[in-house]
Amino acid sequence: MRHLLPQEAWAFLQEEPTALFIDVRMEIESLYVGRPPGVINIPWYEYPELRPDPVAFVAAVEREADGNRARPIVLLCRSGKRTLDAGLALDAAGYSRVYNVLHGFEGDLDDNFKRSTLNGWRHAGLPWEQM
Repeated sequence: MRHLLPQEAWAFLQEEPTALFIDVRMEIESLYVGRPPGVINIPWYEYPELRPDPVAFVAAVEREADGNRARPIVLLCRSGKRTLDAGLALDAAGYSRVYNVLHGFEGDLDDNFKRSTLNGWRHAGLPWEQM
């Protein structure tokens, strides 16, 4: 798995039109907090279980990637932590081009326990939408 800063991930997605851009947050997070346009939501875990199911996750990515394990996969979550585990599951399943967006969509917490103030997709001013 390789790591990209949000600006690098955006540039990569523009250069690689076949890349699959996946938001691994829960659907409610993706919809209400906001998400980049064109991202596909495949949660690493979902409410109410809140437990990852790596086999189901890899199977869902497999369907979206049309079985192409060489297709570039760019993973995004809230802060760049869930994507590490999701990326490892894809690596173990034989995906050869997995990219983790560092700091995720909202970024790290600042000293006042707020996100989107230090780093992350939103902080970088990259395109996003909200329901």
